[in-house]
Amino acid sequence: MKKTRLLLITLTLATFSSFYGQKTNNKKGSDKPNIIFILADDLGIGDVSCYGSDQNKTPIIDQLAKGGIRFTHGYTAPLCGPSRAMILTGRYAFRTGAVNQDMVGEIKPENEVLIPSVLKPEGYNTSLVGKWSQFSKTPGDFGFDDYLTFAGSGDYWSTEKKKSENYIENGINKKLDAQTYMPDLMHDHLVNFIKNNKDKPFFLYYSMVHVHAVIQRTPDSKPGSDLYADNTAYMDKLVGKLLKTLDDLKLRKNTLIVFMGDNGTASQYSNRSTIGGKALSGKKGSMLECGSLVPTIANWPGVIEGGKTSDLLIDSTDLLPTFADIAGAKLPANKVIDGHSFLPQLFGKQGKPREWIFIELGNKWYVRDLKWKLNREGELFDMSNSPFEEKLITNYSGNIEATQAFSRLQATLNTLSPEKGILDNADGSGRHASNVNKKKDKVEE
Repeated sequence: MKKTRLLLITLTLATFSSFYGQKTNNKKGSDKPNIIFILADDLGIGDVSCYGSDQNKTPIIDQLAKGGIRFTHGYTAPLCGPSRAMILTGRYAFRTGAVNQDMVGEIKPENEVLIPSVLKPEGYNTSLVGKWSQFSKTPGDFGFDDYLTFAGSGDYWSTEKKKSENYIENGINKKLDAQTYMPDLMHDHLVNFIKNNKDKPFFLYYSMVHVHAVIQRTPDSKPGSDLYADNTAYMDKLVGKLLKTLDDLKLRKNTLIVFMGDNGTASQYSNRSTIGGKALSGKKGSMLECGSLVPTIANWPGVIEGGKTSDLLIDSTDLLPTFADIAGAKLPANKVIDGHSFLPQLFGKQGKPREWIFIELGNKWYVRDLKWKLNREGELFDMSNSPFEEKLITNYSGNIEATQAFSRLQATLNTLSPEKGILDNADGSGRHASNVNKKKDKVEE
């Protein structure tokens, strides 16, 4: 069995010219794997059972992790717009300007190169299905060949909020009828995309609705049921339906799937997102650990060895270079790409793992390694007991390890120099100005 697995890995590796630094004579697109990136909305580690969730059951995602690698140190920005900008550009916010929700909309196709434009020269057809809201223009303007998207977040039923009445499918404005569940409509669209591209390599960016508020009933909900648990379960079910489609089309063994959350659990649900009966440090919008620590899973049957848990440090800028590496694609020219490809680690190789991750939102930022975290204010935290506790170190006297950690991480911040990049132009929270104003109005009332 081990010899068979090793042979499969060897044969698959041989198709990636970028991994070996060699060129092949293959036609563009031939023998290249499909890439599916699933991004759940507001799904923190405390919402997923393979990460130890006390409240939710996610058997399909658990199986995805069991058959692949579950990363325990996967990070992204703690709000959706800045997070998605990190993912799609492979660059930190002080370079792109995506330091708050509104500034993400200032990113233009002529200034930033997104994943689909990186993969397209290598023969990939690309699709975005789901949330796009913070970006300007359409996914098509940024290189996606196919898309279905909607305004805002939490788009479930057209009867639940005004914004949910409309969606856009490949440039055509359409109405969502009262009987149609948007997540199901998205699923049908992505299935058609996969079927239409089953004979060529494709990249699918599946930007899910679940589990963004306002939490609403699902088609499976029963009267009086726990709607948050229902939504988590339906999200899990949709991932299972996607996997079945790949199996039915015999595409699963030629498809890398990466599953990730776009930020931590939303504030109103964070109290229920416990692990082992313990509260987590941080939530969506917070610069504490679980604002940015998210479920991160990679699965590729026969290629990635299953049953692995990895403490490899990943931040979401790493996705673009990893996908480019797999496709044999060139990284954008004349751009600083902050991400590090973790392709070697997917194949069980040592590679060159990153030593730290960097997280920024609004006017705050921090750098973190496996044990220590240093923020913009110069505060050093011992993260040995994360994700439950962040211990502020107030006295370095006699603590050689803390002193060395501070020096090392401060040197990293000095090299990055985010303060010299594009800075927050709002209140520093990273949130939409409209949402900030609503909160101010409520306080004044």
